[in-house]
Amino acid sequence: MDTMRRRQPAEGCQLHSTAIIRADCDMFNRTRLMDLVRERALKFGDFTLASGKKSTYYLDGKQVTLSAEGLMQISYGLLELLKDVEFTGFGGMSIGADPIVGGVLVAAASQNREIQGFMVRKEAKGHGTQRFIEGPIQPGDKVIIVDDVVTTGGSALQAVDRVEEYGCKVVHAVGIVDRMQGGRAAFEARNIPFSALLTIEDFGITPPV
Repeated sequence: MDTMRRRQPAEGCQLHSTAIIRADCDMFNRTRLMDLVRERALKFGDFTLASGKKSTYYLDGKQVTLSAEGLMQISYGLLELLKDVEFTGFGGMSIGADPIVGGVLVAAASQNREIQGFMVRKEAKGHGTQRFIEGPIQPGDKVIIVDDVVTTGGSALQAVDRVEEYGCKVVHAVGIVDRMQGGRAAFEARNIPFSALLTIEDFGITPPV
């Protein structure tokens, strides 16, 4: 006898025979994502960021992207954020972007959307294809670059460089949290629109001038 309980679909949603719950209903809860970031990722102290900047707070994005609920909120939230953007590829710099890419691909499949994922290596693979880009995207594809926490945009812009060298067109950049310290301006200087699910001001923190 099967004693396992299946999750019942919310009102207005459909349950497929494959037991995948379609995301026809609103699966992104911005307030809940803020709570998860505040509880798990936001830390206070004296920190040196990857950009070299000093900070009295740090956002450890992987504490949210590597949790089941956090990744679900992020994945459906990013798809909602990009609903009016035409693209076929979604990826970013490894390893920070990797769980987000996986989550977005699964969320896209639940919406019957065909999206290809990719990872950008910091260094070229030392064997086999010896390339920076891993995944099924092809030159000419329109792609999204994602990062978990965006400060100056440096890491994501490195990914942009690699992807453009490969021959793809970066049509948008996205983040989970924008620290509002120059990242948006850096993307706009490259004619790349930028959006984030949250900003640091959502947590009552004023970015430096």
